[in-house]
Amino acid sequence: MNWEVVIGLETHTQLATRSKIFSGASTAFGAAPNSHTAPVDLALPGTLPVLNRGAVECAIRFGLAIGATVAPLSIFARKNYFYPDLPKGYQISQFEIPVVQGGAVSFVFEQGGKAVTRTVHLTRAHLEEDAGKSLHEDFVGLHGERSSGIDLNRAGTPLLEIVSEPEMRSSAEAVAYAKALHALVMWLGICDGNMQEGSFRCDANVSVRPLGSTTLGTRCEIKNLNSFRFMQQAIDYEVERQIALIEDGGQVVQQTRLYDPDRNETRAMRSKEDADDYRYFPDPDLPPLTIAPEWIDRVRAAMPELPAAMRERWIEDYGLSVYDAQTLSASKDTAGYFEDVIAGLGSQHAKQAANWIMGDVSAVINERGGDWSRPPVDAATLATLIARVVDGKINAKQGKTLFVDVANATSPLREGSDDAVEYPAIDIDALIAERGLEQISDSGALEAAIDDILAKSPSQLADYRTGKDKLFGYFVGQAMKATGGKANPQQLNELLKKKLAG
Repeated sequence: MNWEVVIGLETHTQLATRSKIFSGASTAFGAAPNSHTAPVDLALPGTLPVLNRGAVECAIRFGLAIGATVAPLSIFARKNYFYPDLPKGYQISQFEIPVVQGGAVSFVFEQGGKAVTRTVHLTRAHLEEDAGKSLHEDFVGLHGERSSGIDLNRAGTPLLEIVSEPEMRSSAEAVAYAKALHALVMWLGICDGNMQEGSFRCDANVSVRPLGSTTLGTRCEIKNLNSFRFMQQAIDYEVERQIALIEDGGQVVQQTRLYDPDRNETRAMRSKEDADDYRYFPDPDLPPLTIAPEWIDRVRAAMPELPAAMRERWIEDYGLSVYDAQTLSASKDTAGYFEDVIAGLGSQHAKQAANWIMGDVSAVINERGGDWSRPPVDAATLATLIARVVDGKINAKQGKTLFVDVANATSPLREGSDDAVEYPAIDIDALIAERGLEQISDSGALEAAIDDILAKSPSQLADYRTGKDKLFGYFVGQAMKATGGKANPQQLNELLKKKLAG
């Protein structure tokens, strides 16, 4: 039987606020356990939550970016369940009326060797608080005994849970959607996107059904996927597991599962709860969240240009291909770097700038850990370097050598350092002159060199003119040798062709 895969993602995005969603405690990562807490986070008697305005503005910004409805009034609810790292015995979330409703995310991914544009619609995005963290592995208690511990530093951290419709049909498509969403929330500045620290983590709802069926199969939810690679592997495994189970006569049971990357398998965690199991009801300590149109207008006015609009502008104004525009707008840092290079180089050379950034610059950045916020060469220097290649002052090979040398001159940064990159003061033109790299583009000088070579090579010239076209390379080589490798290749070829034609 042929099967169709149905995937929906729930993404927990930690919002980039300095304090928690209902208290003034810090959201900074990496502090000692239970040092970033407040009475509200610990659920001490007599404490009341106060909503963080910054978290609401993050939600509004996201809603505007995806073309969603920002609810003028939304409700906070208590989601009741017991877990050791949930001090109150409930989580403050939104249920019936979320702050963001609808919207869509478009992205490009490869399918069957072709670039395919897809749009995934969103059900909702709602504000909620995070729970704490249970520590089990190698945790030692006060008296040296093996134990479990609870760290409540994350309790109360603001989250925007983004829920997609079940519209994805492969693990590759799900990963492409997750990457696009990840790039968008970072572009908007509402999330730092650090998956290792748990700032962006996904739950994948996976089911299968006979191809052509319109009835959804029983789904399983794979929790806390904080790596795109693990997400793809987990979904692929779960799809194979469900198909094998059904084809062997079994039934898929709705449950929550965890992915073990060491064994590349998903394992049952607990039976999957439905909304009724959580006994949602409005939180009596929090009034309805009211968002006036004026507030939305202020947030809209402060929004950056969105990736889709930027891509359209580049394609129309710069003549970039869809692929180039998509690649260069993959992150705000990459896009900003490209724009800065264009500012110094000129939009007529946008394609050359795109090739350099996606090729040489990207290669060095990947070698250094993939941080586009710290490019190896500043935009103005790169623009000058590209310009010298474009105007023929140096050739492409010389330009690449200079680029590597300039990149190696940037100051090394300590891992995890927040310091800015220190770019050396490099004059590209002075460096070209110092190394004697400037190409010979003077027509008179090149013609003189060619005439001398032809005079010294009568037999080769006669053979070429009788049809031995491969000898053209011989004349190019001799001319390059005579000019010390500095002849402008394009100009040299054009002059040689004219001279050889007699």
